[in-house]
Amino acid sequence: MNFQFYVEKFFENNNFKKFQKENPNAFPCSCFFVIDKKGKDNKQHFDYFIPSQKKIVSFELEEQGKKSPIDLLEDKIPSEIDLDQDFNFEDIEKLILKKMEKENIKNKIEKMLFSMQKIDNKNIFGGTIFLSMMGLLQIQIDIKSKKILSFEKKSFFDIIKFSRKKDGIN
Repeated sequence: MNFQFYVEKFFENNNFKKFQKENPNAFPCSCFFVIDKKGKDNKQHFDYFIPSQKKIVSFELEEQGKKSPIDLLEDKIPSEIDLDQDFNFEDIEKLILKKMEKENIKNKIEKMLFSMQKIDNKNIFGGTIFLSMMGLLQIQIDIKSKKILSFEKKSFFDIIKFSRKKDGIN
């Protein structure tokens, strides 16, 4: 599916149109996508920052554009992202599969979670890719150049060990 398809669907949403009229200074600060390869748990969220209120509102496309507030974890104002991007999620998946093959990772992709944010003045896709046999990939992709900036394989058990150590449990 093409990213612009979701952007156009979002801009046509009545909840967003009303929000935009009420908050003309609000700007897009992130997007969140879940692509479920095994089931039907796909999600598409567009997040807007309202400078006058210092808060973020998320629009859930899979819920007909339902608005949900998001708490800011710090006082930092998020950067505006560029929604005028031309890419297909299938191409992003092919890029990941090619890197997996190069790294000799044989697991199958089961679910992909992506968050688009502006980092160092670039629109970056940060992703967690859930693999078969409880594998995980942590990736960052520069959307404009369509290049993988970071790629790290982990297992679900690595995450559990980390969180258990963090909680003081060994």
